[in-house]
Amino acid sequence: MSPESSACCWTSSCWTLFVFSMLSLLGKTSGNFPKATSTTWSSVNFKTILTWKPEPTNYSYTVEFSATGKNRQRNPHCIKTVQTECDLTTMLIPVNETYTADVISEPKLGTTSDLIEFPHTRSAPFCPYKDTHIGQPDFKIEVNQDKSKITLFIEDPVSSIHQDGGWLKMRDIFMNDLKYKVIYRKAGSTGKREKTTDSNLLELDVDKGVSYCFNVQAYIPSRSIDKQLGDLSNPKCSPAGDKPFYEEYSIGVIAGAILAILAILIAAIVLAVVCYRRSRSTADQGKEAVPLQRMP
Repeated sequence: MSPESSACCWTSSCWTLFVFSMLSLLGKTSGNFPKATSTTWSSVNFKTILTWKPEPTNYSYTVEFSATGKNRQRNPHCIKTVQTECDLTTMLIPVNETYTADVISEPKLGTTSDLIEFPHTRSAPFCPYKDTHIGQPDFKIEVNQDKSKITLFIEDPVSSIHQDGGWLKMRDIFMNDLKYKVIYRKAGSTGKREKTTDSNLLELDVDKGVSYCFNVQAYIPSRSIDKQLGDLSNPKCSPAGDKPFYEEYSIGVIAGAILAILAILIAAIVLAVVCYRRSRSTADQGKEAVPLQRMP
């Protein structure tokens, strides 16, 4: 083979190798990836989401988690993701165990890297049973027949945990640990009272015919103090019932109403007297105007 042919072949081989090298490099990244920061657990009614920063550019994130003393797992929806959050609601079961999560910075899907170990950031420990925030409960008010008692029927907030074909309620999870704190006052008053009930029912002795306003919130005394109380419910007030008018209105209002009635009565009497006198005067004038007829 001539030197010219060898040079041509060598050049062709070099270009082929160069092309394959470039194609390989297009699917490979080099250097380090930024570590995730600000990893935060956010959980309401057991819907639990892990968030972090920053948004990725030429890389992705994978989330691994584990309960204390157990093997690490991955959420299939949080592998090589370009999102900065991962919903772990269905993975953190049993809810009374303590979990930690690692957010790993790694190559995007379809690319590789020369790194052997990728940067990762570990979250703070999280226990759904102790740390999830409890949302607003709802409740109904029932006043007994003689208006002397009010009964509250409290409805448990629904959790985000699905089991046996339905969504578990807070009582299903916390059982006897769940209590409710009731804050109430007379309508129009600023003085507040509190009652705690172990069940979903609370009966209160009240003043007859008086309207009372209520707020309810979940109360879990076994937790740390800053996590014992859930969200306060929207206020609801009982009907006032049949209340005597002298209790319903102030003395000033009653006195004003009496004076108004007296004024109307006096005005009516004066008007009647004036009309009567005018009619009598008109009648008398008519009689004087009629001439006397002479006798034949």
